[in-house]
Amino acid sequence: MNVYESDKCGCIKTENVQSDSVEIAVTAARILACEAITKAKSGHPGLPLGAAPAMYSIFSEMKIDPEHPDFTDRDRFVLSAGHGSALLYSMMHLFGYDMTIDDLKSFRQFESKTPGHPESRIAGVDASTGPLGHGIAYAVGMAMAESKLAAEFNTAGNTLFDHYTYCLCGEGCLMEGVGNEAVSLAGTLKLSKLILIYDKNNITIEGSKDLAFDEDVRHRFFAQNWDVLTVQDGNSVKDITEAIRIAKGQTSKPTLIIVNTTIGYGSPVAGTSKAHGSPLSAEMLEETKRFYNWNYSPFTVPEQAYVAPRAAVEKGKAAYINWEQSLKQYSTTNTRLYNKLIKFFEKPNINCAKKLAESLDPNKDYSTRASGSVVLNKLFSKARNMFGGSADLAPSNLTHIDGRSDYGPKDRAGVNIHFGIREHAMSCIANGIALHGGLVPFVSTFFVFSDFLKPGVRMSAIMNLKVIYILTHDSIGVGEDGETHQPVEQLAALRSIPNLTVFRPYDNYEVACAYEYAVNSDGPTAIVLSRQDIKRNLTITEGAKRGAYILRNGKDCVIIATGSEVATCLDAAELLQERGISARVVSMPSMELFEKQPMYYKSKVLPSRQKKRIAVEALSSFGWHKYVGLDGLVISVDNFGCSSKPQRLFEKFGLTAPQIADKVEEYCKSKSRAKRHPVE
Repeated sequence: MNVYESDKCGCIKTENVQSDSVEIAVTAARILACEAITKAKSGHPGLPLGAAPAMYSIFSEMKIDPEHPDFTDRDRFVLSAGHGSALLYSMMHLFGYDMTIDDLKSFRQFESKTPGHPESRIAGVDASTGPLGHGIAYAVGMAMAESKLAAEFNTAGNTLFDHYTYCLCGEGCLMEGVGNEAVSLAGTLKLSKLILIYDKNNITIEGSKDLAFDEDVRHRFFAQNWDVLTVQDGNSVKDITEAIRIAKGQTSKPTLIIVNTTIGYGSPVAGTSKAHGSPLSAEMLEETKRFYNWNYSPFTVPEQAYVAPRAAVEKGKAAYINWEQSLKQYSTTNTRLYNKLIKFFEKPNINCAKKLAESLDPNKDYSTRASGSVVLNKLFSKARNMFGGSADLAPSNLTHIDGRSDYGPKDRAGVNIHFGIREHAMSCIANGIALHGGLVPFVSTFFVFSDFLKPGVRMSAIMNLKVIYILTHDSIGVGEDGETHQPVEQLAALRSIPNLTVFRPYDNYEVACAYEYAVNSDGPTAIVLSRQDIKRNLTITEGAKRGAYILRNGKDCVIIATGSEVATCLDAAELLQERGISARVVSMPSMELFEKQPMYYKSKVLPSRQKKRIAVEALSSFGWHKYVGLDGLVISVDNFGCSSKPQRLFEKFGLTAPQIADKVEEYCKSKSRAKRHPVE
C-alpha cells in the first residue's frame, strides 16, 4: 500500500484485491437493502449501494459481539446519515445480530425492528439518527465518555475501557451546523479514538453538492486539528480497511476518512440525485442485480456471504470473554474502584431533597440558579458520575462543580466540560455521553437559547436518555438585556415535547426536588431557573415531588403559579384576603410530573367544582388553559418583553402582587355576575 503525505493529506491507493466471501457479503448487503426498500416502496437506496464497502469495512474492524450487543467495552457505531438505515440492518443481519430476513422484509412497517431511520431501542443500534449532523455529535459524546471512563477506572493491571467510536456521515451531515460544531470541539479535545468516515458521493436531494457545498472538506478538518485520509476507490474494502487501521494508530487527534463513492452504484440511476430518496422500481432492481451478477430470488442470501462477516466478529467475541474475566479479576484486586464502577452504571435511588434544601441558608433569599448551584455541587457527592458543563456560561449559569478539574486532553478524568458557544452540539454530545452509558451528562445555557438546544432535547426525549438540561435566566426577570434575551415562548416549547419533564421551581426545596428527580429519572429533565432572587419560603412538603401542591388554602378561587411568581401570588393572596376573597395558591413546578399523579391527588389540588381558576407565569400563556379552562384567567407575558430593570418589567406586564390581586378580584366578580345572569 502507498500512503502519500502530500499537502498533509494521506491519500490511500491500492489495488482492489478482495476475497470472494467479502465481495459476496458486500453485494448481499447492497441487494438486501435495495430489496427491502423496493418491497416497502419507500426508502433511500443510494447510500446502501454506494457505501456498502465502507460500512462493511467498519463492521469488520469493530470490536463487537452480536450475541452481547450491549457489551460495555464494544466499539460504537453511529450512522449519522440515518436515511441509509436499510444498509445498517442488512449489515447487522450478515454479522450475526438478532436481525432476520423477515425483519428486513418488514422494513419501514408498523412496529418492525427495521424502522425508516435507526432507533436505539433495537439491540445493536447504538443511536437513533435521522436529523443530519446529530450523529457526528453523538459520536463525539461517546468518544468523550470512553476517555473519561478509561481515566476513571483503567489500572495498570486491568484495562476496562479501550474502544473506538466510528461514525458514517454524508454531505448533509457536514453541511449542518451541528456537525461542524461537534467536529470543532472534537479536534480541540484531541479525541483520537474517534473515526469519522465521510461517504463522499457528491450528491444531495436537489442535485450536485456543488450547488450549495463547494468547500475543501479536507482542509477544513485539518484546520480543526483532525488527521485526514482519503480513499480514492470507495468500492475497495481493502483500502478502506487499511485507512481505518491507520486511523486507529493515531494517538493525538481524531481522524476523518474521506471515501469517494458513487451514489446508487450499480443501479440505472447511479451518480444522480434520483438514487437518493426514491426506491428502485422492480425493473430497476432487476437491472441492478444483473450488474452485480446476483442470480438469487428476493431476500435469498448464499451461505458464502456469511463466512467473512461471521469470521470478523470472532475477535469481538473473544474480547467480550476477556473483558468479563478482567472485570471479575478487577472486582477482587480493585474493590474500591469496582464498587464505584457499579454505582456509575446502576440505576440510582437518591432521596436527599430535604437534606439538600436544608443545606442552604434559611435566612437568605436566593435566585434559583444560585440555590441550584449549591444543590448541584452537593448532589455530586452522591452521584459522582455526573459529567457536564455549560456553553461558555458557567459563571452565569452557576453550573461549575467546585473543587473538580476540567475535562480535556491533559485531564480525561475532569468533571467540568467547556462546550464553548455550541448549544446545538452540546445537547447532542450530551446524548452521545448518555448513549454510551456510565455517566450522567448535564448541560447548561441561558433559557432563551434553549431554541438552539431543542433539536437535541427532542432526541433526548425520543431515545429516553438521562440528560439534565439546566436553563437559567428564566423570564423577563433577565432585565436589561432586553427582548432578545428574555424567554417568553420557550417554556411552552419545552413543555410540548413528549417524554421531557420540565421543572420551573419556586424555592430551595423545589429546586432540590427537581435535581433529585433528574438524577433518578430514566429520561431527560429540563430545570428552568431564575436570575433574580426570590422571596424565601421555608415550607417543605412532599407535594413538591408530585409536580403541584397547595401552598395556601382558600375557597373562593385557585391561583396556580410557577417559579418566582409563586412568591408574588402568595403576597397577592394576602391582599385578596383583606378584600374578602379567600384564594388558594398552588405551586406547579412541573406540569408533566403533576400529570403522572393519580386522579384523586389531582382533584385534591385542583378541585373540579372550583371553576374560578387563575394561572400566573411571566412567560407565554400558551398551554395554561388546560388547567384554568377556556374562561379562566391567565396573567402572563405574550409579547417579547423589553429592556429595563426587572422590577419595572414586572410592573409593566402586570405581575406585581397588587396588580395580580386587582385582576383576580375583578375576574372573581365577573364570574359571579355571569353566574347570576347565565347565557340562555
